[in-house]
Amino acid sequence: MGRKHIPQRTCIECRITRPKRELVRIVRLAEDGVTIDETGKKSGRGAYLCRRKACWEGALSCGRLEHALKTFLTDEEKGRLRAFADSLSGVKELEDMQARTGSSAEQRR
Repeated sequence: MGRKHIPQRTCIECRITRPKRELVRIVRLAEDGVTIDETGKKSGRGAYLCRRKACWEGALSCGRLEHALKTFLTDEEKGRLRAFADSLSGVKELEDMQARTGSSAEQRR
């Protein structure tokens, strides 16, 4: 039996390709404007970002997210997205660093 296909997506900021489930989808909806798509299944124009705070800050500050979604973000939408970015702690970045170096909390004990 063959292996199951895992959909891949690219972060619009760092351009790293990862499994779709590891990224956060931001979607532009006709009726609701720009919002975070937790399920990844809403219909509308979407863009993907890593769960790294640096990617969110970069995409929001330089207009890369607006370009990818082909729209202008309102102050309210930017505020919601920045609030979500602030909720992303450095935990994911720490996990990425540990995966690269091969160290973890259990190995240090």
